[in-house]
Amino acid sequence: MKTTENKLAVNNVENPHFPYRVLLYYCFTPIENPEKFKEEHHLFCIKLGLLGRIIVADEGLNGTVCGTPEACQKYIDALESDARFKDIDFKIDASEHNTFSKINVRLKKEIVHAGIPHIKPYHGTGTHLSPQEFKNLKDNDDVVILDVRSDYEHNLGHFKNAVTLDMENFREFPEKIKELEKYKDKKVLTYCTGGIKCEKASALLLKEGFESVYQLHGGIIKYGKEVGGEDFEGKCYVFDERVAVDVNEVNPTLVSTCYVCEQRSDYMVNCANPKCNRHTTICKPCLEKMDGACSDECKNHPEKRQYEPEGKGMYKKNLNGYNPYIGWNVDKVIDKNINKK
Repeated sequence: MKTTENKLAVNNVENPHFPYRVLLYYCFTPIENPEKFKEEHHLFCIKLGLLGRIIVADEGLNGTVCGTPEACQKYIDALESDARFKDIDFKIDASEHNTFSKINVRLKKEIVHAGIPHIKPYHGTGTHLSPQEFKNLKDNDDVVILDVRSDYEHNLGHFKNAVTLDMENFREFPEKIKELEKYKDKKVLTYCTGGIKCEKASALLLKEGFESVYQLHGGIIKYGKEVGGEDFEGKCYVFDERVAVDVNEVNPTLVSTCYVCEQRSDYMVNCANPKCNRHTTICKPCLEKMDGACSDECKNHPEKRQYEPEGKGMYKKNLNGYNPYIGWNVDKVIDKNINKK
């Protein structure tokens, strides 16, 4: 049933201006020999022509990839035919261009960096809520809505009345739990972009003695697609070249402000000064005026990167010599069964 639904989702956009599909997914599941799986999976993505960012660990798989509908469908079919990924859930979107410039498959200790590799969500998490169930519960008096994302994400957009945490990275979440003690008598509804951070967050909350913990299954993205995004204020930050996407079709509003002039803006950039590299919202007039910088100090910094308007104020990350094709002759790769354990 799931495969049929995903086939419909991959092919449901007829607009010729949106010839690409974006897949957002994760699955917590034990993977034996993750190094071998990573290499085979990497080759498979290259052969399909998919670009994106994928993390492999012994606890599972997490990724966002972009490609043609045909390539995306082959990818979905391959993963769903593997018993290890039977519970994988794809969030599928359409794009007018490929949202990535390279394929990057990495092996890490966790598929979402929380600094708690001993917490395995497949051993127990908060109760999963469908978008409709989340919507029905979120305004109840005995409920607190908890955003488990980083500052730059929830500053751009968040649920109305949500509790947000002051943290630059999700790995700070474990130390923030003490700030949530006052909500132990509430039903805690966690949410994030696609659901993966909630898996770790809700599991840790349960371990720390919170009894009524829930999570928005599929995250903000699925909430927008299935129930219209009502009461999600602002835009949703995504980890590809789109940067921010609209979610709310019911009562949309703009909540983020320009870091420079404090006027309303949802234009996300990085400061052109690499020593600062602040990731925040800066309106286009200020971005031009500041030559891509977030302050006069950064504007005059000797190492400031050249601001190019067509680059939209974003700068490619240094991959430290990472080459996805090194050592591989892709043209001679023989098809392999990537589902083989």
